[in-house]
Amino acid sequence: MLLSQLGLLVITVLLLLFITFQLYHQRPKKITKKNSVLGFSIFFVLFLLVFLIKNPHDAFEAAYSGLSLWLNVVFPSLLPFFIGARLLMGLGVVHFLGVLLEPFMKPLFRVPGNGSFVVAMGLTSGYPVGAVLTKSLREKNLLTKTEAERLVSFSNASGPLFICGAVAVGMFANPKLGLFLLLIHYASALTVGLLLRFYKAKEQPFTPSSLKKQKGSLLYRGFLELARARNQDGRPMGKLLADSVNESVLTLLTICGFMMLFSVTIRVLQTAGIFALLVPGIKSLLTLFHFSKELAEPFLSGLFEISLGCKNIASAASPLQQKLVLVSAVIAFSGISVHAQVSGI
Repeated sequence: MLLSQLGLLVITVLLLLFITFQLYHQRPKKITKKNSVLGFSIFFVLFLLVFLIKNPHDAFEAAYSGLSLWLNVVFPSLLPFFIGARLLMGLGVVHFLGVLLEPFMKPLFRVPGNGSFVVAMGLTSGYPVGAVLTKSLREKNLLTKTEAERLVSFSNASGPLFICGAVAVGMFANPKLGLFLLLIHYASALTVGLLLRFYKAKEQPFTPSSLKKQKGSLLYRGFLELARARNQDGRPMGKLLADSVNESVLTLLTICGFMMLFSVTIRVLQTAGIFALLVPGIKSLLTLFHFSKELAEPFLSGLFEISLGCKNIASAASPLQQKLVLVSAVIAFSGISVHAQVSGI
């Protein structure tokens, strides 16, 4: 076992030297942002690989922790929402809601009415449902690029199952805190949506040609759009159901991979002492706002992974008010892990 680990370590070092040699001889005249990101990515991946070789037990425990969280919480809570959302889109219900809510969504958020479905599902289901559904609407050419950017900025939010169940009951053991945190989170998300209506405000909105020539009441036009969308999809109910299940499971497997990766990444940063280097800076920032220094490391972990961060903050020996402020911030930011999931989606 020791020899195999040593051999892998030697191969990793040789690979690092080879890549460094190539980059040196083919270096550009001017260092660009793209080259800097590439160099950092190579270094980090190799650093992660060395850790996995040297600490297989720690890596296994961290990966298993991420897998357990996904299997016990994320998979059973999100799969029904994913399947249901894809079925409703295939049946044309999203198009129906889009027509009905167009007068409401356009003036407030400058997104089409079908964005209301994404907002409702995103706010009730949690990360990263809003991003998944925004992607689906964009692929169907029901949103412009700018409208998709506006929509995902406030529809991709945490859900009541996580805030009220996991955080308030499971971590703080106080169900009354759930509604308080939930209202703050939803209010902040919708505020972001209202502010970003001014993002690229001069760009013309996209209106499907099928809606431009329709006349009559909103309800009548909604049913016409539902029938048109269903005919355009054309898949039998059995095929639609099978496709919805397959696409939903594949999306959740991708989320599982990200959760396991970032669980291992956090363990790497802790073991390598990088967390210890970052904690003093977080402590100084918290001191400016008269927060307890004990919350520095839990808050730092929350910047990487939302569930782990909320759990660590809730268990810290600090005033409740301070813990609620930082938990709310972590839930709103969602952690680099969720950002990576959204980027991949």
